[in-house]
Amino acid sequence: MSADNSEMPSDAELAEMSREDLVKLGAKLDGVELVEYPDPWPVEGTKAEKRAERLVASWFLLAALAGLGFVVVFFAWPSAYVPPSSDGHLMYTLFTPMLGITLGLSVLGLGVGALLYSRKFIPHEVAVQQRHDGGSTELDKKTILAQLADAGHRSTIARRSLIKRSAGLAGGAMGLGVGVFALGGFVRDPWAQTNSKDSLWHTGWMSTDGQRVFLRRDTGVPHDVVLVKPEDLDTGAIETVFPFRESERGDHEALFKALRRSDNPVMLIRLRTDDAAKVIKHEGQEDYNYGEYYAYTKICSHLGCPTSLYEQRTNRILCPCHQSQFDALQYAKPIFGPATRKLAQLPIAVDEETGYLYARSDFNEPVGPAFWERKS
Repeated sequence: MSADNSEMPSDAELAEMSREDLVKLGAKLDGVELVEYPDPWPVEGTKAEKRAERLVASWFLLAALAGLGFVVVFFAWPSAYVPPSSDGHLMYTLFTPMLGITLGLSVLGLGVGALLYSRKFIPHEVAVQQRHDGGSTELDKKTILAQLADAGHRSTIARRSLIKRSAGLAGGAMGLGVGVFALGGFVRDPWAQTNSKDSLWHTGWMSTDGQRVFLRRDTGVPHDVVLVKPEDLDTGAIETVFPFRESERGDHEALFKALRRSDNPVMLIRLRTDDAAKVIKHEGQEDYNYGEYYAYTKICSHLGCPTSLYEQRTNRILCPCHQSQFDALQYAKPIFGPATRKLAQLPIAVDEETGYLYARSDFNEPVGPAFWERKS
C-alpha cells in the first residue's frame, strides 16, 4: 500500500514529530487499524501492579538462584565414585540429579518469568493491517522504529528496575550454568601431573610403581576381576578389555574408575592364522602384538565414539557413529569415513608366571581425538 503524497510530512515536520505522532502516522501509512490497544495498568503504582511485579521478579530470582546452585553443585558436590557400602554413597548418587534439578529450575524460572511479564505488562493489542509489496522507505523505517520504541514504553519495562535486575540476574546465572555445563570438562590443566596415570598425557594403561597392567574383562560387576589369557579367545574373536593392577584388587573405587575412564577401553583381536600372516605393521610398532593377538584402542580417532564393531571376514574395525573403518591387517589405519588417523595400538605380551596378557607400556600415540600429538 502506498501513501498519498498529501499525507507525507516534510523532512522538517518529520523531525519535529514526537514518538506518539510517528506511531500514529506509521499505523496510518501502513494501513493499520488498532481495534484494541489497552493499557494493562492505567493507574500507575497500584497494589495489584506491585504484586504482579514482585511475582515476575520472584520467578527471575528463582532462576538466578538455581543457576548459581548448578555452578556450586558442578564444582563442589562430591562426584567421585563411592561404593554402595561406604559413607557418602548417597551424596555421590545425587550428583547428577542435582545438576538436572538446578539447571531445570533455572530454565523454568526464566521462562515462566518471561511469560508472566508478557501476560501482565505488555499491552495485548488487536490490530488489522493491509499488506503491501515493495521495500521500506525512510519514512517507514522511522515510523517502525518509533512503534518498537513505543511498544517498549507501553510495556513499562523502562521503569521496572526490580524486574530488569532480576531478569538480568536470572539470564546471567542461567548462562553461567550453561557455560559451565558445556566447558566445565575442559577446566583441567593437561600439563599437570605429567607422569601420573590420571593426567591427560597418559591413559589408565600407564604402569605405576613397576606394576604390570593386566588385561581385564568387564563382567558387569566392578569388583569382579577376570583376567584374560590367550586361549580365552577363539580364532577371529574380539574382547573388550580394561587395565588392572594387583594393587587395585579389593579397591572398589579404583576398579570402578578403570571401567569408567573414557580412554581405557581396548579391543583385543585374535586374527585368523592366514590373516595374521598378511599383517602390515606400523613403523616402530613391529613387536606390539603377541602372535595373532592385537590390541587397539576402542576410541575412534575422529570424534571419540567407541569403535565397537569388528567384521571378521574383512578384518575391518568399524565406528558406528560416522562410519569410519579401520583395517586391522594394516595397523588399524583408516580406509573409509572421516577418520584420518590410525587407532592407537597397545603393546601387549604374556606374563610368564601367570599366563595372563598384560600391557608392556602405555599408548605412545594419541588416543581418540586427542588434544596432543605425542611422538614418544
